[in-house]
Amino acid sequence: MQLDKRPRLVDGKLPVFVFPTELVYYADDRSSHKQVLTVYNPYDFTLKFKVLCTTRRKYAVVDAEGTIRPGCCVDVVIRHKEINEASYGISDKFRLNLYEHGRRDAIGSKDIPTILLPTSQGRERESEELSSSQAESSASLPFTAVARQRSATPGPTVVLLALVCVAALLLPMQGEAGSSLPVYLHLTVNQKLIAAYVLGLVTMVILRT
Repeated sequence: MQLDKRPRLVDGKLPVFVFPTELVYYADDRSSHKQVLTVYNPYDFTLKFKVLCTTRRKYAVVDAEGTIRPGCCVDVVIRHKEINEASYGISDKFRLNLYEHGRRDAIGSKDIPTILLPTSQGRERESEELSSSQAESSASLPFTAVARQRSATPGPTVVLLALVCVAALLLPMQGEAGSSLPVYLHLTVNQKLIAAYVLGLVTMVILRT
């Protein structure tokens, strides 16, 4: 009898792991006009994904649909096409849907808000003012740092931790047949979920360093 290895659903949906959780574009920073969403699959089965948007004409999404193999991740490139004053301060939203092969209904979804701002300096001042406000607003601060500080070098300990998390996501699942690795290197679904979560946090630290 084969055990069901699918993780327990939360409110009927599969937990979605994506980084970053907010996209911020700056009109005066050309390097920010292209953003990358990284979607993780820490589970032991292949997922299909689809990226939807509330305002499709304003964005170009490269590979908006595809598959993610178990223990892997994919990058989705999103370019802002309308960098003009009329779009300043307007919030749009992307929705990432996850599907299981052979099924049409989404088993998981996550909304990623996006906004275009005139300058990165203005966003920095705004972030400092919001640092003591509600948690939902302050959650956008790490993603501001992504656009402000792209060339800094993280410490070796942080990089090592990121590599360990990536290695954990690539290890086989518990009970997986055909693997030549020792049994103690076969991880559970929960362990891979933790690795994916820690990797997201470490990535934020690296981008802010």
